[in-house]
Amino acid sequence: MDEARYQITPEGLEALQRELGELETQGRREIAERIRTAREFGDLKENAEYHDAKNDQAHLETKIKVLRDRLTSAVVVEPAEGGRVGLGSRVTVRDEDKGGERRYSLVSATEAEAASGRLSFESPLARALTGAVVDDVVEFDAPRGTRRLRVVAVE
Repeated sequence: MDEARYQITPEGLEALQRELGELETQGRREIAERIRTAREFGDLKENAEYHDAKNDQAHLETKIKVLRDRLTSAVVVEPAEGGRVGLGSRVTVRDEDKGGERRYSLVSATEAEAASGRLSFESPLARALTGAVVDDVVEFDAPRGTRRLRVVAVE
């Protein structure tokens, strides 16, 4: 059976490894301490603190499993070369209609954070930018209509 693979940037892989490490060490220690403390409260049948801690432990272990699976199936993709926009690229664009420049990093969906300019490689804007080079003008459908952006720089 072929495992599902997904692309991730080197920075995304590093962040994933760091998060998993924190959950497996500090996260587990904190939950174990909460369970130990809750056991001291007495009867476990009616001990809400104990049951809450055990539920949180189950959620933590599920998250650890998901992150391990994601790490196992991750394929690290280096930024595109030759000045073309691709996964892992940092691209500066200028709005052809409204002016103003924005800088974006194209990342995997799990790394995306629009507020900090980290666009999912699957987003309409990222798809429009893929393969573009400096001075190309790309168009994409945004919620408020079609937008035209000129590629100013690709790193």
